[in-house]
Amino acid sequence: MAHVIAEPCVGTKDTACVDVCPVDCIHPTKDEAEFDEAKLLYINPDECIDCAACEPECPVDAIFEEDELPEQWAEYVEINAKWFEDH
Repeated sequence: MAHVIAEPCVGTKDTACVDVCPVDCIHPTKDEAEFDEAKLLYINPDECIDCAACEPECPVDAIFEEDELPEQWAEYVEINAKWFEDH
């Protein structure tokens, strides 16, 4: 997985990152039924091309390269991947 969305996104779900993603790997979008129920946005680990376009767009600094993810949010690697397994 190239990038991970972590805890600062919980409850925020700002979609500026979705708008700049060239491969549409961040979900759910505002148009998807799951948007209202989702706690945060998720990056599909199989589709992310590691371009990092999403990082500077996040107003709450919730997006990290997996190698730079703070230890306290390590669980979000699995949380992001699991969301796509379930959807």
